[in-house]
Amino acid sequence: MHKLVVLYPPPADPDHFRDYYVANHLPLVTNWPGPLAWRYSFDVAATEGEAPYFAVFEADFADAAAMDAALASPHGQQLAADVPHYATGGTVIINYPVQDGTD
Repeated sequence: MHKLVVLYPPPADPDHFRDYYVANHLPLVTNWPGPLAWRYSFDVAATEGEAPYFAVFEADFADAAAMDAALASPHGQQLAADVPHYATGGTVIINYPVQDGTD
């Protein structure tokens, strides 16, 4: 499995971020072909001090090739183009192969 993680630093308007994300962006994610599963949270906390991120999104893909194809698809491009409408703090995007704890 391969994981995509989008970390969102604090936006200029947290209420707008939440409203737009739930009402507009997540419906696009729902119809995105490729992810095996996805999840998000606005309740990002740090074990010490203040969390550097406001929100997080995770998506699971079969492998890196499936993730790359989903991101390059017209729907993936539409998702990417939508981000500036709510993420005024920018994004940090990482991806990695997931290793099973028994490997």
